[in-house]
Amino acid sequence: MRIIVPMAGRGSRLRPHTLTTAKPLLPIAGKPIVQHLVEDIASIVKEDIEEIAFVIGDFGAEVERQLLDLAQKVGAKGTIYYQDEPLGTAHAIMCAAPSLKGHTVIAFADTLFRADFTMDHEKDGVIWVKQVADPTAFGVVQLGDQGQIVEFVEKPETFISDLAIIGIYFFKDGENLRQEIQYLLDNNIKVKGEFQLTSALENMKEKGKIFVPGEVDDWMDCGNKDVTVETNGKILNYLKDRDLISPSASINNSNIIPPCYIGDNARIENSTIGPNVSIGNGTIIASSSISQSIVMEKSTLTNAHLTNSMIGNHVHYDGKHHEISLGDYSQLK
Repeated sequence: MRIIVPMAGRGSRLRPHTLTTAKPLLPIAGKPIVQHLVEDIASIVKEDIEEIAFVIGDFGAEVERQLLDLAQKVGAKGTIYYQDEPLGTAHAIMCAAPSLKGHTVIAFADTLFRADFTMDHEKDGVIWVKQVADPTAFGVVQLGDQGQIVEFVEKPETFISDLAIIGIYFFKDGENLRQEIQYLLDNNIKVKGEFQLTSALENMKEKGKIFVPGEVDDWMDCGNKDVTVETNGKILNYLKDRDLISPSASINNSNIIPPCYIGDNARIENSTIGPNVSIGNGTIIASSSISQSIVMEKSTLTNAHLTNSMIGNHVHYDGKHHEISLGDYSQLK
């Protein structure tokens, strides 16, 4: 099996944090989003993973090394591909065309999930979906009487279905998917200005391929600050039975309300932390109260009373603001 992880998006809704860090590398409960995604898939698939292909932008050599190391940790070969222009989901996948072979999982790296990850090899593919209140922002599927998918529609303007595609797919035949996407590119077939995976899926379905929906228990978005902070809390609660506080962290005269992640060499003094807080390596927090928030690495927060907040790396903060989103190297005094 191969896993393809498109992750070249700019993450503009998560600025300023994504100005210095690619969105899939932002930390959730102490690990980059993409690491959670890959490790979750690797832990539940029942096949050997031969390769993990990452489709990225110009993220730099250090990020590429981290991704290759991540693939190696789950026993797979890592491969790096590049998407130079944001031309849609199908185009992003096609950037990894040489890796579209055999059993293939496509997992877009801006979402985390808890799901029944059973792959029905009698069918041509499994598309994981979740019921949503507003389907107009998503690709959706419509189901037939036998439970199979009978229609794929990208961001419908009128109601077709409220079953949104969450960005996780299994294909029995990666080569066939590659051929269908190549057809879209060769014939310049776009939807709303982009090459969409749903167009290829609709063509495959019209040719007799059978796709079924996968069941999703929890779909956790990381698209903007608020939902990323919410997802951090959910992941912490899934991991609450584990020891999430580093033994090298220093905690003095402070109250830690679980679940919280506290990284290596972090220092907490005269503070109340939690619930649902992640604190990165080397961060110092003093005389503060922080809940429902993410604080990244090597930042210093004093007199902070925060909730629903994201604080970047190397931030220096001293103040009494109540809801903020600060990028790397910011200062508030």
